[in-house]
Amino acid sequence: MALTPMLPIEQALADFSPGLPFAVAFSGGADSTALLLACARRWPGQVRAVHIHHGLQDAADAFETHCRALCQQLNVPLAVRRVQAGHAPGQSPEDAARKARYAALVEAVQSEWPEVQDFALAQHADDQVETLLIALSRGAGLPGLASMPSHWQRQGLDWHRPFLSVPGVALRAWLQSQGHGWVEDPSNTDESFTRNRIRARVLPALAEALPAFRETFARSAKHAAQAQEVLNEVAAQDLAHIGVPPHIEALQRLSRARQALVLRHWLRQQHATTPSTAQLNALLDQLTACTTRGHRIHLKVGMGFVQRDGQHLSWQAA
Repeated sequence: MALTPMLPIEQALADFSPGLPFAVAFSGGADSTALLLACARRWPGQVRAVHIHHGLQDAADAFETHCRALCQQLNVPLAVRRVQAGHAPGQSPEDAARKARYAALVEAVQSEWPEVQDFALAQHADDQVETLLIALSRGAGLPGLASMPSHWQRQGLDWHRPFLSVPGVALRAWLQSQGHGWVEDPSNTDESFTRNRIRARVLPALAEALPAFRETFARSAKHAAQAQEVLNEVAAQDLAHIGVPPHIEALQRLSRARQALVLRHWLRQQHATTPSTAQLNALLDQLTACTTRGHRIHLKVGMGFVQRDGQHLSWQAA
């Protein structure tokens, strides 16, 4: 007798092994509703939910009300945090909101359920494609082309995206089959946002021209992520050799490509900042020219400045 094939959402959860109990980021939209419902059924009594109230639109209170009602129905404990993120000069509002959201998610879990070590997010295959296309449009390198990881660690928690292989339409179809509704964020149809334009215009065209684009694009992102892992290992080895802070003469003995690799790694790991391509090229040019004791280096890099400090480079926040 032939076995009934698993639905995409069932296969995704079969491949998902969080530590128990765990938390789900729950906005009330279709994606996070599908994640919360599926997880609550698979791990009854082991799921917690965190809702972030951004206060950016009139519907935010209704979102919270919807989330409270569903969590009560599913017997899932819910924590609500209110966030109003302002952005620093040179920082996008989206980036500021994302960082504030992550900080609120971490705070909620650590204060409400300190036993929770794992967090599940509901980004799916369409989100991954959008992320990859945005990276391509910006001329990103491997870190950008790797798109969103399915698992990573941050601030003492393990973060998971179990739905990265599941199309958004499959999540909505499953929710409808279960008789569950969700809230629609009005901002999702605002095509002034690049991601929304891609979702409304590009993805339908890709589906018509390249029906398997979700799977193939995801495979390319995984290849990029694997290659980046190798480069990260090389960068860590080089940084250990040249020292922290980086010794200028030791850096100069590396090829320009490896200098770029190790400098990105140093700035990201030690100072949580990322240089633009133009900033990094300017820094590499200064390293090449740095052949005398009096050569001065003071360049804007990331959210601060890289400068020469004797025989080493240092970085100072702006």
